[in-house]
Amino acid sequence: MQINETPQYDDTENTTGCCPRFNPVGWDDQLLHFRNKLFVRATTLSVAHMPVNMGQVFARTFARIEAAGAGPERQFLVLSRDLSPWKAEHLFAIAKRVPGSEVVEMSGHFRTRVFEGPYSEQPRWIEQMEALLAARGEAAEAIYFFLTTCPRCARAYGRNPVVAFARLTDPA
Repeated sequence: MQINETPQYDDTENTTGCCPRFNPVGWDDQLLHFRNKLFVRATTLSVAHMPVNMGQVFARTFARIEAAGAGPERQFLVLSRDLSPWKAEHLFAIAKRVPGSEVVEMSGHFRTRVFEGPYSEQPRWIEQMEALLAARGEAAEAIYFFLTTCPRCARAYGRNPVVAFARLTDPA
């Protein structure tokens, strides 16, 4: 994979009018390399890790990205992680800077793993990801999740694929 590229996001099958059915081909067990990859950073409020204002924050952020013409073509990606039981961080991949938004640059190597199930399984997925990395002699600095499908669309499609992105620590 080239620097700053992700597997292609296949949006061709969309029966809900919201989220396309996620095709995991090419996403599992990849090693991705980011160098100053641009993201809009947004945060949401949570109560005991349950998001409170995610819909509003995502709608506002997507609107800003669209208005700026900054959406990455065929490289759709939103990385999310809990910062605490009360706050989550979301990084929206962009093709160029978005006025009025906090833009961050991310660099590093990322190992991916596709999981299936409800978002409540994230603690178990983190343990599995850390075990996978340890078996390879790797370790995670942080683990993000690409929530490929909103809860409504996951119910409609009968599945909820989630891609873990482990940001690898630099070898000592």
